[in-house]
Amino acid sequence: MNLVIVDYKAGNVQSVQFALERLGVQATLSSDFETIKAADKVIFPGVGQAASAMAQLKARNLDKLLPTLEQPFFGVCLGMQLLCQHSEEGDTELLNIIPLTVKHFETELKVPHMGWNQLEQLNSPLFNGVPEKDFVYYVHSYYVPLSDYTIAQTSYPEPFSAALQYKNFYAAQFHPEKSGAAGSQILKNFLAL
Repeated sequence: MNLVIVDYKAGNVQSVQFALERLGVQATLSSDFETIKAADKVIFPGVGQAASAMAQLKARNLDKLLPTLEQPFFGVCLGMQLLCQHSEEGDTELLNIIPLTVKHFETELKVPHMGWNQLEQLNSPLFNGVPEKDFVYYVHSYYVPLSDYTIAQTSYPEPFSAALQYKNFYAAQFHPEKSGAAGSQILKNFLAL
């Protein structure tokens, strides 16, 4: 399998790479158009701030390429948010693949939402073999509300989208590469799509 991790200097690519290696899978890191287009599957991690991540994507013209991809695609954490239309973080226009707005947590609870939390309402082959209420690991201050594209949810304290799907684009707000057995199973399921 030709698996590519999008390398745009705003993703935690090494932890994703190590998680895939534990599954016996080698991935290529690349920001090259042809390499990404030729991939069987694409993983799009992201950490940091939406506007600076979008600037990195635009500097490499990846903002034009990524929405055109047709192979299975998996956005992780900020990588999920970047697939949306707009973020309240810095009033940022995003890739506009999924017509949703990313919002800031308005809660009495500590922000960022950081640590282990439960997955609920699992509704995708991405979660085959993952028990309802299993725990995954989060670090984020912004979230995507529930929508028709939600395939799993978590509450903090209100429910939000833990994962999304639109066509070939899958995405998780949590970090599967840091989520133990559940995260490994989710990565395996993505690789099996």
